Amino acid sequence: MKKVVVGLSGGVDSSVAAYLLKEEGYDVIGLFMKNWHDDSVTISEECPWLEDSNDALIVAEKLGIPFQTVDLSKEYKERIVDYMFKEYERGRTPNPDVLCNREIKFDVFMKIALQLGADYVATGHYCRKGTITRNDGSKTYQLLAGKDGNKDQSYFLCQLSQDQLAKTLFPIGELTKPEVRQIAAENNLVTADKKDSQGLCFIGKVRLPDFLQQKLKPKKGVIVEVPSDVSQYQKSKPKFETKEDELAYYSEKPIYHIEDGRVVGEHQGAHYFTKGQRKGLDVGGTKEPLFVIETDVEQNVIYTGQGKSHPGLYRRTLFVKKEEIHWVRPDLKLVVDQTMKVLARIRYRQPLEKATLYKIDSGLYVDFENRQSAITEGQFVVWYVGDELLGSGVIS
Repeated sequence: MKKVVVGLSGGVDSSVAAYLLKEEGYDVIGLFMKNWHDDSVTISEECPWLEDSNDALIVAEKLGIPFQTVDLSKEYKERIVDYMFKEYERGRTPNPDVLCNREIKFDVFMKIALQLGADYVATGHYCRKGTITRNDGSKTYQLLAGKDGNKDQSYFLCQLSQDQLAKTLFPIGELTKPEVRQIAAENNLVTADKKDSQGLCFIGKVRLPDFLQQKLKPKKGVIVEVPSDVSQYQKSKPKFETKEDELAYYSEKPIYHIEDGRVVGEHQGAHYFTKGQRKGLDVGGTKEPLFVIETDVEQNVIYTGQGKSHPGLYRRTLFVKKEEIHWVRPDLKLVVDQTMKVLARIRYRQPLEKATLYKIDSGLYVDFENRQSAITEGQFVVWYVGDELLGSGVIS
């Protein structure tokens, strides 16, 4: 009998994942991860880890499976929290959920599971795994979108490797959320009607400015409103010698100066803000709401523009450095001068957009058919062919 360790989070998805595996005849063990926790910045009523671990225990007892808690706070602090501080300090916006999957659930947690003699690790993610078996018997694993288009979570798993996928099961990938809740209700699982947790992976709902202020001290600076017709967009398009020159031009971040607009307010630190952000600016009196179009952490200035259609929010092309490209399917990896037509997204839940990958010596350009709003450094761009996620990279 194959042994599976299920990451029981105390939510309905992982509860049903454990139930389905048991029904299929696996020897199932439930493991709850306690990650880094700080009550001073957590809105504790929203997602207290104690309540979650208790729900996970009740589900394990109901299913008649062994259960234990593992404390991964130290690893989480080192690998996720410290990384987040560093990225925000640099004026980038990290994605802790993607990192949590790569560094914690499918690395530290998976190693613990394998030490317990598990053949597989299973999670309650809405995605699927495909297997391609070659003539020589070797296998290549595919990361496929979940059947429920509203809940597909393949984006969060975009940094997984073939070795990690080989040892992973996604029992609810073929189901929709309503079907998962129905299975939980029919089997009287305590999590059947539990609300989905919001917030950082296994930390709970966090007040981000409070969280960041632990390490990044407030620092008063100005908010500048840049008019939509600023010269940045009026410059005539150069003639491009090569496709690479054109892509480099379109992927360039705009550079603003205070004199490009007018000072409309003050902020407590450019590193607390991210591109596309509207909340927290506290500037009134404009015809349309202000959105952050750029942050300058060196000069501590936030540049904003009026309305969602401000040209400063949009770019057609982005770049991923060579060392930050990751192929879930290394057999399909592009070599220099190769291109690939894909569907791509730059954030979770964004509809997939047509794009072309261009591989150059120093990295990879992702050139979208349509300009994208708020391309944000530090976030992940992911690319698909059909419903298969082939790779990802950190936006430079």
